[in-house]
Amino acid sequence: MLRYVLTRFAIWIPSVLIVMLAVYALAFYGAGDPIKLIFLRAPGDVAYNPQRIEAIRESAGLNKPFIVQFGLYIWNLLHGQFGNSLTSGRSVWAMVSAAAPVSFQLALCSIILTAVVAIPLGMIAALNQNSRIDYAILGSALLLWAIPAYVAGPLLMVGLIVLLPGASVPYGWGGILDVRILLPLLVLSFQPIALIVRQTRAAVIEVLSEDFVRTARAKGVPEIVVALRHILRPVLTPVVTQLGLIMITIVNGAIFVELVFGLPGLGRLTVQALINSDYPVILAITLIGSFLVMVSNLLVDVLYPLLDPRANDSRRSR
Repeated sequence: MLRYVLTRFAIWIPSVLIVMLAVYALAFYGAGDPIKLIFLRAPGDVAYNPQRIEAIRESAGLNKPFIVQFGLYIWNLLHGQFGNSLTSGRSVWAMVSAAAPVSFQLALCSIILTAVVAIPLGMIAALNQNSRIDYAILGSALLLWAIPAYVAGPLLMVGLIVLLPGASVPYGWGGILDVRILLPLLVLSFQPIALIVRQTRAAVIEVLSEDFVRTARAKGVPEIVVALRHILRPVLTPVVTQLGLIMITIVNGAIFVELVFGLPGLGRLTVQALINSDYPVILAITLIGSFLVMVSNLLVDVLYPLLDPRANDSRRSR
């Protein structure tokens, strides 16, 4: 298993380098000059001082060729230096460290909520296949999947104010136990719930045709025991494989959710960095996002043999 994990890391490193090279190229060639943007937003004639702009650009190393700048960034990254923000001058690591706990707590709660809600709903839909309950659950899942976070967030916020005029706007961050977190948590979980509901339903329908399920029912085992003891574990195998896709969905949705609800997380920091063409912050967040997706996929590969021993036998036979 250790050898397998190390192999996956070895494959992941060049993939991340390619992603970071692409992001750096997009920021370098298409996002605009961050130093000039700073001066253009400043009041007075200081915005039209090209000599000072060039001096600051030289001190920040932005006058060097693209490949040289990228190489220096990777070299500093290998030494644990994420650099400083081009717009605020703050340490990128300090900015990311302040924002990351908010996003991580929100993502963890979203995954838990998705598992608690989606897996039972998917099983109920499959056990009542082609019934009104099945159609209602599938229709709701399709609706949740079709509504993006940047639409669902404002709609739910407006709906809350209309239905409860006395309620305060759920804006800002007061910790994971704050009641204001409920609405952004729901919005962030909509698409993951829809994905897992459909995946669970398909997996349960497939397991229901297996001999061991028919045998358990023929022996008179109660339906709830059949579902929890004989169906749930085989169903978790294909559901767990969607963890990587769920993490990608949550990372993408967090950008809009944090912006709409004023949460000081990585998503909001990403938007600010993109607006300001802040290369070091953009690259640091890209690295963290790639790492999260990689760890999620690696966790799936580790858990899969525990849920399905046949996968472990297949891996050993290679």
